[in-house]
Amino acid sequence: MSNEVIRARASILDENLTKWGVGNVVVTNNDPRDFENLPGFFDVIVVDAPCSGEGLFRKDQEAMTEWSVNNVQLCAKRQQRIVSDVWPALKSDGILIYSTCTYNALENEENMQWLADQHTLESVSLEVEPSWGIETVKYKNSIGYRFYPHHVMGEGFFLSVVQKRESIESLSPNKKVAPTLPAKKNQEQLSHWVLDPDQFTFHQHHDLISLFIKSLVTDHLFLHQKLRIVSSGTAVASVKGDKLRPEHALALSTRLNREYFQTAELNQADALNFLRKENIHLTGYNRGHLLVTHQNLPLGWLNVLDNRSNNLYPKAWRIRMSNSPV
Repeated sequence: MSNEVIRARASILDENLTKWGVGNVVVTNNDPRDFENLPGFFDVIVVDAPCSGEGLFRKDQEAMTEWSVNNVQLCAKRQQRIVSDVWPALKSDGILIYSTCTYNALENEENMQWLADQHTLESVSLEVEPSWGIETVKYKNSIGYRFYPHHVMGEGFFLSVVQKRESIESLSPNKKVAPTLPAKKNQEQLSHWVLDPDQFTFHQHHDLISLFIKSLVTDHLFLHQKLRIVSSGTAVASVKGDKLRPEHALALSTRLNREYFQTAELNQADALNFLRKENIHLTGYNRGHLLVTHQNLPLGWLNVLDNRSNNLYPKAWRIRMSNSPV
């Protein structure tokens, strides 16, 4: 599961995860305090905390102008609130990974020590090869790791890992909550659209049908009850009357059964036109949905009609680069 507080950024997060093609993901748009309602639910929590951005000074001059002592102190307090809010959602003996893209101790190891003063935990020591250029820092009982851009490949950041040593009663999902299955004829059709269909369950919410791993269906539905969901599982189809229209997420999914669909390989010019959501018409294909690829990588769907084709690429994703010769 991946959460982003800012709605616009949550949509970008959802887009990026969809492009990776891995469907075993839930994207949420919640404040950290909302996770207090999920006691002991997670084995691992990663907090990539908003910070003063000192690790970005080398590449971003604006980050330098925004820095101030007051902003550092404000960020440190915000970070404390975030880790405090999500801490109850971590299981006993669960792992919390804390990171920032800044260097100062106030936002990093001192915050980890602050957490240790509030709760029972153990700072985890990691095996770090000297050749990696990572600096180990210690503050009282806390251990952290600094990544400086002149020593490592990339910009600067800080990382610390702690293990929860408190007993907590974990909240178990209601296993009586069952998915809403599509009509049998739709299930039969969809079983041809994905690889290893017996490993998955189809769930219909309004007109959208999504794909979940069977062993995780209960968790998906449980999170729908507790959090503000942006996306969950893999969106495979929309119900349009008595027909199914494949969703864009299915085209990019590693679970797509490409052999079931007719496929067209696009040259670079046509691929760019498709990604601009311009209509391109390809001849020699049957009516229906056509998977288009470039260099054998799926791009999305065309709906082939008699004399034209409709481009089904998501409007919000279309590229806006100039239509110059390639």
